[in-house]
Amino acid sequence: MEGKKADVKGKSADIIMQFNRPEGVHHMESLLPKSVKRRVHALKRLQLQCANIEAKFYEEVHELERKYAALYQPLYDKRRDVVSGAVEPTDEECEWHSDREEEDLAEELKKKAAVEEKKEDSATTEDPKGIPDFWLTTLRSVDMLSDMVQEHDEPILKHLRDIKVKFSEPGQPMSFTLEFHFETNSYFTNAVLTKVYKMKSEPDEVDPFSFEGPEIIDCEGCQIDWHKGKDVTVKTIKKKQKHKGRGTVRTVTKQIPNDSFFNFFNPVKVSPEDPMDEDTELTLAADFEIGHFFRERIVPRAVLYFTGEALEDDDSFDEEELDEGEEEDNDEEGDEDEEEEYDPQA
Repeated sequence: MEGKKADVKGKSADIIMQFNRPEGVHHMESLLPKSVKRRVHALKRLQLQCANIEAKFYEEVHELERKYAALYQPLYDKRRDVVSGAVEPTDEECEWHSDREEEDLAEELKKKAAVEEKKEDSATTEDPKGIPDFWLTTLRSVDMLSDMVQEHDEPILKHLRDIKVKFSEPGQPMSFTLEFHFETNSYFTNAVLTKVYKMKSEPDEVDPFSFEGPEIIDCEGCQIDWHKGKDVTVKTIKKKQKHKGRGTVRTVTKQIPNDSFFNFFNPVKVSPEDPMDEDTELTLAADFEIGHFFRERIVPRAVLYFTGEALEDDDSFDEEELDEGEEEDNDEEGDEDEEEEYDPQA
């Protein structure tokens, strides 16, 4: 009897050794003795109960976030008023002890200050209102966001007054909304642009043990009501078309998508029934990461990204060196001519 027990123990040990090898990972459970597999199933049921408790924990965390968001909001409103120049802070409110204030400033802001000083030397200028280009500078300071901001976006983002995060109400599906508040401008009529991120905080029925907390599962943008000729998300190109029969050439214009920060409000839409290709998955993953970054970092700590201090402390996103092939875009210039044949009967 002892010999049989020792044999079973030895067999189980051999199986565990196989599990530790990469090629044996997926076969661990199938190789276990029936009695051991039965106990493993019991542990899995316990693990599932743990996952369900964890889901409840994150639901309560979401409620706490919503509760404290209401406490933060008056401070964010004051920030907005100071940035816009609607309120001038008192001398007491402006007191801030810093032994190395100049060294703490980001290099980009130092250069900007130097340029402003030269302008003041050449001509007397009035004290600027509020904090000019606060949100534009903040977005430009973060690598993942600065890549989104194109030169033609900058004049529009100068009109950005505030960015807010709104959490879903109790009893509603878990989500959060990013609100971008703009002052009246000549580019679009919207006062607020929104992006809703829908979240899931429960174990997946098919793969419950992959649950690691709330995850973004979908997002919805909004329609931007552009003034005529002001839509920076498209560009107009000219094409030369050659008549198949006569050989005559005509010039036509058409609009094609253009890189812009404002494409952020027109995310990729996928059907739950259709499988996603790799490019779509990567695009959505990047979008979800950006939405999360706005919520967790940019909105709560905007002034520290404006000054550059948050960049020094921000270890949430490690830089990775990736080898990427360069792509040639033949439509890089908006006024580039292209020639193609056309059928007049088409």
